[in-house]
Amino acid sequence: MDNRAPPRIFSRQRRKAGFRRALVRQSQRDAARYVVDDMVEDVLDRLEFMRFEPARVLVIGDWTGTLALSLRGRRSQVEEANVRTLDEERPLDGGPYDLIVSLASLGRVNDLPGALLHLRSALAEGGMLIASLIGAGSLANLRRAMIAAEPDRPAARMHPLVDNAAASALMQRALFKRQVVDSRSLEVAFRSLDRLVSDLRDQGLTSSLANAAPPLGKAALENARAAFLTARNDQDRVLENFEILTLTGWKD
Repeated sequence: MDNRAPPRIFSRQRRKAGFRRALVRQSQRDAARYVVDDMVEDVLDRLEFMRFEPARVLVIGDWTGTLALSLRGRRSQVEEANVRTLDEERPLDGGPYDLIVSLASLGRVNDLPGALLHLRSALAEGGMLIASLIGAGSLANLRRAMIAAEPDRPAARMHPLVDNAAASALMQRALFKRQVVDSRSLEVAFRSLDRLVSDLRDQGLTSSLANAAPPLGKAALENARAAFLTARNDQDRVLENFEILTLTGWKD
Protein backbone atom coordinates (compact mmCIF):
# COMPACT_ATOMS: atom_id res chain seq x y z
CA MET A 1 0.00 0.00 0.00
CA ASP A 2 1.19 3.50 -0.82
CA ASN A 3 1.26 5.43 2.48
CA ARG A 4 2.82 8.60 1.13
CA ALA A 5 1.05 11.83 2.03
CA PRO A 6 -0.80 13.48 -0.87
CA PRO A 7 0.89 16.52 -2.41
CA ARG A 8 -0.06 19.84 -0.83
CA ILE A 9 -1.70 21.69 -3.71
CA PHE A 10 -4.26 23.72 -1.77
CA SER A 11 -4.11 25.88 1.35
CA ARG A 12 -6.92 25.41 3.87
CA GLN A 13 -6.14 28.84 5.30
CA ARG A 14 -6.56 30.58 1.93
CA ARG A 15 -9.70 28.56 1.24
CA LYS A 16 -11.26 29.59 4.57
CA ALA A 17 -10.27 33.21 4.00
CA GLY A 18 -12.01 33.12 0.62
CA PHE A 19 -15.20 31.80 2.19
CA ARG A 20 -15.11 34.46 4.90
CA ARG A 21 -14.74 37.15 2.26
CA ALA A 22 -17.56 35.64 0.21
CA LEU A 23 -19.94 35.72 3.18
CA VAL A 24 -19.21 39.42 3.68
CA ARG A 25 -19.67 40.15 -0.02
CA GLN A 26 -22.98 38.24 -0.02
CA SER A 27 -24.44 40.97 2.21
CA GLN A 28 -24.38 43.17 -0.87
CA ARG A 29 -27.60 43.13 -2.84
CA ASP A 30 -26.05 42.37 -6.25
CA ALA A 31 -23.58 39.69 -5.12
CA ALA A 32 -23.31 36.75 -7.51
CA ARG A 33 -24.42 33.30 -6.35
CA TYR A 34 -25.39 31.53 -9.55
CA VAL A 35 -22.97 28.59 -9.19
CA VAL A 36 -24.30 27.35 -5.85
CA ASP A 37 -27.88 28.19 -6.89
CA ASP A 38 -27.44 25.96 -9.95
CA MET A 39 -26.01 23.15 -7.80
CA VAL A 40 -28.82 23.38 -5.25
CA GLU A 41 -31.50 23.26 -7.95
CA ASP A 42 -29.81 20.26 -9.55
CA VAL A 43 -29.67 18.34 -6.25
CA LEU A 44 -33.35 18.97 -5.56
CA ASP A 45 -34.27 17.87 -9.09
CA ARG A 46 -32.29 14.65 -8.67
CA LEU A 47 -33.92 13.81 -5.34
CA GLU A 48 -37.37 14.44 -6.76
CA PHE A 49 -36.65 12.32 -9.83
CA MET A 50 -35.34 9.43 -7.68
CA ARG A 51 -38.14 9.93 -5.14
CA PHE A 52 -35.49 9.68 -2.47
CA GLU A 53 -36.63 10.99 0.92
CA PRO A 54 -33.67 10.87 3.31
CA ALA A 55 -34.31 11.04 7.06
CA ARG A 56 -30.88 12.40 8.05
CA VAL A 57 -28.92 14.70 5.78
CA LEU A 58 -25.54 16.44 5.95
CA VAL A 59 -25.10 19.46 3.67
CA ILE A 60 -21.57 20.74 3.02
CA GLY A 61 -20.79 23.94 1.17
CA ASP A 62 -24.20 25.57 0.74
CA TRP A 63 -23.50 28.89 2.43
CA THR A 64 -26.88 30.20 1.17
CA GLY A 65 -28.83 27.77 3.38
CA THR A 66 -31.30 27.18 0.54
CA LEU A 67 -30.81 23.44 0.23
CA ALA A 68 -31.17 22.79 3.95
CA LEU A 69 -34.35 24.89 4.05
CA SER A 70 -35.85 22.96 1.13
CA LEU A 71 -34.96 19.58 2.62
CA ARG A 72 -36.40 20.51 6.00
CA GLY A 73 -39.58 21.39 4.15
CA ARG A 74 -39.57 17.76 3.02
CA ARG A 75 -39.27 16.65 6.68
CA SER A 76 -35.61 15.68 6.57
CA GLN A 77 -33.41 16.25 9.61
CA VAL A 78 -30.59 18.39 8.21
CA GLU A 79 -27.16 19.28 9.57
CA GLU A 80 -25.15 22.00 7.85
CA ALA A 81 -21.36 21.73 7.94
CA ASN A 82 -19.38 24.93 8.31
CA VAL A 83 -16.95 24.82 5.38
CA ARG A 84 -14.66 27.26 7.18
CA THR A 85 -13.98 24.75 9.95
CA LEU A 86 -14.74 21.37 8.38
CA ASP A 87 -11.71 19.31 7.36
CA GLU A 88 -12.96 16.91 4.72
CA GLU A 89 -9.67 15.02 4.78
CA ARG A 90 -10.50 13.69 8.26
CA PRO A 91 -13.33 11.44 9.48
CA LEU A 92 -16.62 13.31 9.81
CA ASP A 93 -18.33 13.72 13.16
CA GLY A 94 -21.97 12.70 13.40
CA GLY A 95 -23.86 10.32 11.22
CA PRO A 96 -24.71 7.93 9.93
CA TYR A 97 -26.50 9.98 7.26
CA ASP A 98 -28.94 8.83 4.62
CA LEU A 99 -27.72 11.58 2.31
CA ILE A 100 -24.58 13.71 2.17
CA VAL A 101 -24.48 16.64 -0.25
CA SER A 102 -21.23 18.47 -0.99
CA LEU A 103 -21.36 21.63 -3.10
CA ALA A 104 -18.26 23.19 -4.75
CA SER A 105 -16.12 21.96 -1.89
CA LEU A 106 -14.34 18.74 -2.83
CA GLY A 107 -12.50 20.30 -5.76
CA ARG A 108 -10.07 22.01 -3.38
CA VAL A 109 -8.94 19.28 -1.01
CA ASN A 110 -5.45 17.82 -1.20
CA ASP A 111 -6.54 14.24 -0.54
CA LEU A 112 -9.67 13.79 -2.64
CA PRO A 113 -9.62 9.97 -2.49
CA GLY A 114 -9.39 10.14 1.29
CA ALA A 115 -12.17 12.73 1.50
CA LEU A 116 -14.49 10.50 -0.54
CA LEU A 117 -13.71 7.55 1.73
CA HIS A 118 -14.57 9.62 4.82
CA LEU A 119 -17.83 10.74 3.25
CA ARG A 120 -18.75 7.15 2.43
CA SER A 121 -17.91 6.06 5.99
CA ALA A 122 -20.33 8.70 7.34
CA LEU A 123 -23.22 7.28 5.30
CA ALA A 124 -25.74 4.78 6.60
CA GLU A 125 -26.16 1.52 4.70
CA GLY A 126 -28.16 2.42 1.61
CA GLY A 127 -27.14 6.06 1.95
CA MET A 128 -26.20 8.28 -0.98
CA LEU A 129 -23.58 10.92 -1.72
CA ILE A 130 -24.21 13.75 -4.18
CA ALA A 131 -21.12 15.89 -4.71
CA SER A 132 -20.99 18.76 -7.19
CA LEU A 133 -17.76 20.49 -8.15
CA ILE A 134 -16.40 22.70 -10.88
CA GLY A 135 -14.73 20.40 -13.38
CA ALA A 136 -12.12 20.42 -16.10
CA GLY A 137 -13.01 22.57 -19.09
CA SER A 138 -14.24 25.44 -16.94
CA LEU A 139 -13.21 29.08 -17.35
CA ALA A 140 -11.23 28.63 -20.55
CA ASN A 141 -11.19 32.37 -21.32
CA LEU A 142 -9.93 33.22 -17.85
CA ARG A 143 -7.15 30.63 -18.18
CA ARG A 144 -6.15 32.06 -21.54
CA ALA A 145 -6.09 35.58 -20.09
CA MET A 146 -3.86 34.49 -17.20
CA ILE A 147 -1.36 32.96 -19.62
CA ALA A 148 -1.41 36.12 -21.75
CA ALA A 149 -0.82 38.29 -18.68
CA GLU A 150 2.79 37.18 -18.27
CA PRO A 151 3.66 35.08 -21.33
CA ASP A 152 7.39 35.02 -20.57
CA ARG A 153 7.03 33.86 -16.96
CA PRO A 154 3.53 32.46 -16.39
CA ALA A 155 2.70 31.62 -12.78
CA ALA A 156 0.17 29.10 -11.52
CA ARG A 157 -2.90 31.14 -10.66
CA MET A 158 -5.76 28.70 -11.25
CA HIS A 159 -6.63 25.34 -9.75
CA PRO A 160 -6.13 21.98 -11.41
CA LEU A 161 -9.61 20.59 -12.07
CA VAL A 162 -11.03 17.06 -12.01
CA ASP A 163 -12.45 15.59 -15.22
CA ASN A 164 -15.24 13.05 -15.68
CA ALA A 165 -12.98 10.03 -16.12
CA ALA A 166 -10.85 10.85 -13.06
CA ALA A 167 -13.96 11.45 -10.93
CA SER A 168 -15.42 8.08 -11.94
CA ALA A 169 -12.18 6.32 -11.03
CA LEU A 170 -12.08 8.08 -7.65
CA MET A 171 -15.65 7.04 -6.84
CA GLN A 172 -14.78 3.43 -7.63
CA ARG A 173 -11.63 3.68 -5.52
CA ALA A 174 -13.72 4.97 -2.61
CA LEU A 175 -15.92 1.84 -2.93
CA PHE A 176 -19.15 3.59 -3.88
CA LYS A 177 -21.72 1.40 -5.60
CA ARG A 178 -23.98 2.34 -8.49
CA GLN A 179 -21.76 5.37 -8.92
CA VAL A 180 -22.45 7.83 -11.72
CA VAL A 181 -20.55 10.95 -12.79
CA ASP A 182 -22.18 13.38 -15.17
CA SER A 183 -21.54 16.94 -16.25
CA ARG A 184 -23.44 19.97 -17.44
CA SER A 185 -22.47 23.43 -18.60
CA LEU A 186 -23.38 26.68 -16.90
CA GLU A 187 -22.69 29.52 -19.34
CA VAL A 188 -22.40 33.09 -18.05
CA ALA A 189 -21.81 36.29 -20.04
CA PHE A 190 -19.34 38.95 -18.88
CA ARG A 191 -18.51 42.45 -20.07
CA SER A 192 -15.04 42.37 -18.54
CA LEU A 193 -12.41 40.29 -16.80
CA ASP A 194 -12.91 42.36 -13.66
CA ARG A 195 -16.57 41.40 -13.46
CA LEU A 196 -15.73 37.70 -13.75
CA VAL A 197 -13.13 37.97 -10.98
CA SER A 198 -15.62 39.87 -8.80
CA ASP A 199 -18.21 37.12 -9.30
CA LEU A 200 -15.68 34.47 -8.32
CA ARG A 201 -14.86 36.40 -5.14
CA ASP A 202 -18.55 36.74 -4.35
CA GLN A 203 -18.89 32.96 -4.44
CA GLY A 204 -15.67 31.95 -2.68
CA LEU A 205 -14.27 30.47 -5.88
CA THR A 206 -10.96 32.30 -6.15
CA SER A 207 -7.59 30.60 -5.87
CA SER A 208 -6.61 28.72 -2.74
CA LEU A 209 -3.37 27.28 -4.12
CA ALA A 210 -0.78 26.60 -1.44
CA ASN A 211 1.94 28.39 -3.42
CA ALA A 212 0.22 31.69 -4.11
CA ALA A 213 1.44 33.62 -7.12
CA PRO A 214 2.24 37.31 -6.57
CA PRO A 215 -0.38 39.85 -7.66
CA LEU A 216 -0.35 40.85 -11.30
CA GLY A 217 1.44 44.11 -12.01
CA LYS A 218 -0.32 46.91 -13.84
CA ALA A 219 1.00 45.99 -17.28
CA ALA A 220 0.28 42.27 -16.79
CA LEU A 221 -3.26 43.03 -15.63
CA GLU A 222 -3.90 45.13 -18.73
CA ASN A 223 -2.59 42.27 -20.87
CA ALA A 224 -5.01 39.90 -19.17
CA ARG A 225 -7.97 42.25 -19.60
CA ALA A 226 -7.22 42.71 -23.29
CA ALA A 227 -6.75 38.97 -23.90
CA PHE A 228 -10.04 38.19 -22.16
CA LEU A 229 -11.95 40.63 -24.38
CA THR A 230 -10.68 39.05 -27.60
CA ALA A 231 -13.41 36.43 -27.07
CA ARG A 232 -16.23 39.00 -27.17
CA ASN A 233 -19.31 38.10 -29.19
CA ASP A 234 -21.51 40.44 -31.24
CA GLN A 235 -23.30 41.48 -28.02
CA ASP A 236 -19.95 42.68 -26.64
CA ARG A 237 -19.93 39.87 -24.06
CA VAL A 238 -17.47 37.10 -23.29
CA LEU A 239 -19.23 33.79 -22.71
CA GLU A 240 -17.51 31.86 -19.94
CA ASN A 241 -18.36 28.28 -19.11
CA PHE A 242 -18.54 26.57 -15.74
CA GLU A 243 -18.48 22.81 -16.25
CA ILE A 244 -20.30 21.28 -13.29
CA LEU A 245 -19.44 17.69 -12.39
CA THR A 246 -21.89 15.78 -10.22
CA LEU A 247 -20.70 12.62 -8.47
CA THR A 248 -23.44 10.30 -7.23
CA GLY A 249 -22.81 7.06 -5.37
CA TRP A 250 -24.41 4.72 -2.86
CA LYS A 251 -23.16 2.85 0.16
CA ASP A 252 -24.72 -0.61 -0.21
